[in-house]
Amino acid sequence: MSIAEMIPYVQIVLSILLILGVLVQQSEAGLGGAFGGGDGFSSGHHTKRGSEKTIFIGTIVVAILFAVTSFSLLLL
Repeated sequence: MSIAEMIPYVQIVLSILLILGVLVQQSEAGLGGAFGGGDGFSSGHHTKRGSEKTIFIGTIVVAILFAVTSFSLLLL
């Protein structure tokens, strides 16, 4: 099995990890924040710590890997 044949399977795994990473993260704004409303607490600064920061950075890494595999398909 060549690299070009393995990339779609790698992309499936990365897409599932990316979806899970986005869904697991806490939402900083409720539904009201999406429409410009919200309470006074949602406008404050929130520092990511511990597992929240790890999931955030992991999601970014998975997104970058997904983009790299997608662009590599264009070159193959």
